[in-house]
Amino acid sequence: MPRTAFVTGGTGFLGRHVVEQLAAGGWQIVALHRPTSDVRGLKTYAAVRLAEGAITDPESLARAIPEGCDAVFHIAANTNLWSGGNAEQTRDNVDGTRNVVEAAIARGAKKLVHTSTQGSWGEVHESPFDEKTPQHGGESWINYERSKYLAEVEVLKGVERGLHACIMCPGHIVGRYDTHNWARVIKLVATEKLPGVPPGQGTWAAAGEVARAHVAAVEKGRDGERYLLGGVDASYLEVVQIVARLTGKKSPQRTTPGWVLRVLGRVSQWGSYFTKKAPTVTPEIAASTARPPFLFKSDKAIRELGYRAVPLEVMLGDAYEWLKSEKLIPPG
Repeated sequence: MPRTAFVTGGTGFLGRHVVEQLAAGGWQIVALHRPTSDVRGLKTYAAVRLAEGAITDPESLARAIPEGCDAVFHIAANTNLWSGGNAEQTRDNVDGTRNVVEAAIARGAKKLVHTSTQGSWGEVHESPFDEKTPQHGGESWINYERSKYLAEVEVLKGVERGLHACIMCPGHIVGRYDTHNWARVIKLVATEKLPGVPPGQGTWAAAGEVARAHVAAVEKGRDGERYLLGGVDASYLEVVQIVARLTGKKSPQRTTPGWVLRVLGRVSQWGSYFTKKAPTVTPEIAASTARPPFLFKSDKAIRELGYRAVPLEVMLGDAYEWLKSEKLIPPG
């Protein structure tokens, strides 16, 4: 009998990759989606059954999760980086995760694989860090980091009640199916509209390999353990320079000073009080991209999950070629 998976966030960037990996492995998949979600991508997989609902609606979760399913992949998250969306983000990330944990326990799910983020560590004082480094996400003023840390706490509470679960913490994810994350940078470079380059550094991960690690975690992930998924350390300037080469555009040679970004973030924040919309640069975005090197090790995931690092040029090339194929950017 084929194994059965329940997936939240399947219409999103990483979720689409996880669904793709599951379908290729012969799984039967139930994908939760909101009424307004674009489900065209999921409909290309015969193994997927769509279930309308939301992680903030416990009754829809109870209806959708198959009894005794082999795995629940909780990928859905609110990645907002603007204080105006904090209340909704906390409801989605913390309350939503609590609902998924409760439903997984009630429906007898055999394993929960929860998608978190490197950001759940908050401000760290060592670089590169690893899973043994104390987390400070719960103290972060950036609500995304704080809410994702608190979501992990909800998963660990489930583990204490007997739920088999582990936590995946990717770095900056790059690859096909991305339209909103680092794809925005590719689009801005391709159209020569990138206003500047932040001065920070980060750890980068290929979407396909992050998805493979999620699937591997069903069998190999240890209960209550976190797994950092990255493999490639690079500055934002290096990333933009690679994209410039891919798109045939002029490559920037220097970054925008961090203090300029922080001032722009504060000014834009005041403007958002009148527009009621998230500005392009928020104080949260300025702080997270201009912080000291935020690098981590993926040795644990490599050792236990068979995770693999992919060259930055390869993952950015995949993202760029997909955006071109979808006619989301002009051809190079």
